[in-house]
Amino acid sequence: MKLIDSVHALLFAADSPSDPEQLAASLECPAYEVEEALDKLGERLSQGGPVQLVRIAGGYQLCTKPEFAQIVAKYIQPQQSKLSRSLMEVLAIVAYKQPVTMAEIDAVRGVQSDYSLRQLLEKRLISDVGRKPTPGRPILYATTQQFLHLFNLDTLTELPDVDLEELEIQALIKKEEEVENTDQPTLEPLPSGESGG
Repeated sequence: MKLIDSVHALLFAADSPSDPEQLAASLECPAYEVEEALDKLGERLSQGGPVQLVRIAGGYQLCTKPEFAQIVAKYIQPQQSKLSRSLMEVLAIVAYKQPVTMAEIDAVRGVQSDYSLRQLLEKRLISDVGRKPTPGRPILYATTQQFLHLFNLDTLTELPDVDLEELEIQALIKKEEEVENTDQPTLEPLPSGESGG
């Protein structure tokens, strides 16, 4: 049995990206041999057929080539699960500031984020990665492999550059403006003919 065929079979059976070390452990061979087999498999699949080998979420996975996406989608009719704006905001903050606490997320957004965090945890896009060594020991959140997979990223370094400090400043300014607009008393003129004393 050829190593390249064994790697191909394992990737076909896997339901998530596999890294070379996992494959090497299963095949009881050195990781460098698996990496060579992955390169050869990638070349072989690129020559023809509907499947390709992609590097995603820190591992390798077999997937349909883009030109076959429409017919596959029509056949399996996947459920589209869009993330709401609030979920995307929280997810972006976690992705760029991780590990991060709920209080830190709330400070950036200016609103409570507990519901959004629960939803993202249920969708396995973020996870609890420990506790911050500060009073109260708040939970720290970070993104998961599922997050990388959903956004077609190999690593977090592939995230677009964002100036988080500028976004935080804009959020603070917006929050201050809202407070100023709600805290100012309104003076109503007295009805004509009445005096204040």
